[in-house]
Amino acid sequence: MAVPISQMWTVANYVVRQRLKGRTHYPLVAMLEPLYRCNLACAGCGKIQYPSNILKSQLSVEECLRAVDDCGAPMVSIPGGEPLMHPEIDELVRELVARKKYIYLCTNGLLLEEKLHLFEPTKYLSFSVHMDGLKEDHDRSVCRDGTYDTAYRAIQAALARGFRITTNTTLFNGANPERTREFFDEMMELGVEGMMVSPGYSYAKAPDQEHFLERKLTVDLFRRIFNGNAKRWRFNQSPLFLEFLAGERDYECTPWAMPCYSVFGWQKPCYLLQEGYEASFQELVDNTKWEEYGHASGQPSCQDCMVHSGFEGSSVNHTFSSLGGLMAMARAVFFGPRSGLPDAALAVSASETGDVSESPSPRGLTDLANSESLKAAFDYRGDVTLSLREGGSVEGFVANLTPSELELWHRGKTSTQTIALDRIESVEFSGRDTADGRSYETWRKTHEAPVATTHA
Repeated sequence: MAVPISQMWTVANYVVRQRLKGRTHYPLVAMLEPLYRCNLACAGCGKIQYPSNILKSQLSVEECLRAVDDCGAPMVSIPGGEPLMHPEIDELVRELVARKKYIYLCTNGLLLEEKLHLFEPTKYLSFSVHMDGLKEDHDRSVCRDGTYDTAYRAIQAALARGFRITTNTTLFNGANPERTREFFDEMMELGVEGMMVSPGYSYAKAPDQEHFLERKLTVDLFRRIFNGNAKRWRFNQSPLFLEFLAGERDYECTPWAMPCYSVFGWQKPCYLLQEGYEASFQELVDNTKWEEYGHASGQPSCQDCMVHSGFEGSSVNHTFSSLGGLMAMARAVFFGPRSGLPDAALAVSASETGDVSESPSPRGLTDLANSESLKAAFDYRGDVTLSLREGGSVEGFVANLTPSELELWHRGKTSTQTIALDRIESVEFSGRDTADGRSYETWRKTHEAPVATTHA
């Protein structure tokens, strides 16, 4: 496993302290999204499909640091968007290093070489470069030719200057196991510290909905990739999570271990689902009905999910929860993650890794007037016009929705407004879905959304 001893020790001490305190919902990695802007438009990405005014918005360094301090996790991942497009990214990294946080700055590599002079090599900073396979596979995944070569050169330049470099790979349906193994070999020859890998999650707003992996396909793919060869590769993640991907372990999701903070706040319930936002990490923990999510809950959105942001924390929790977990971790480190055992050999039950309710409560808003239309407005990635009971109207993007109020980003601006639901007379879908430009009427037919007032 390619993780520095000092980082492993820091995380181990942190986890043990949390368990001694009796905490069950503690964060391991703060996922900090300072902006959604990007210089790529990948077909499988659901993070850049927002109105232009939101894409122009960004968190300040002070806002980022408050979120990191609020969360308290020992590690910070900085995804996006493309975080190297943030004008103060170097200052943010310096402040996080001063706090002795272990940082994974995620980048597609297009700006990395020209931005290297802004940073100093340190054990606390690793550039996590997005690489989705060999040249042809990667360029097809990110929808632009030449990106693999640019990122490859940037990795070489960063390694030459003494920076820690990891790669981050997302695999989709149709991924070729042999080519993936060749890619892993190529990254080892390149000299990266380690690799991170995860199956693609089906973002509802991603333009390409045809190539996300189902759970059974995920297990089959990773068994074929890892079978008998994983020991020669260095992975910068828990080997027990890799065994989970290959079907050797059955973990329940612990999304609070990798909470995500963005311009909207702390995302509920996880990095991948948009079910609302909270102002603080503690409110995220206290106000999220965790039993309504995860594979055991029966929640349809969670049934095929096996991504690292939901399950790697579960594997780390298992590692430090018993002597058996530590022994399994040690075995996987020395001999490589297991793959190919029959399903009956699953080693860890979901009950060991998270609190799961046997009878999840019903999801959704309370029974308010317009509740279906308001929920559709929140799910819709376009502007809406809200007519108010006292007269007048406001137009913008519904960024958050609770049983009593919603948060609206005004059309074309970065200012927001909180509006009580009992003030809203009607909802008019006056924009277009920014993921694919469809009108509400077309979008509704594919999302089973309610009939609502629309404006062409």
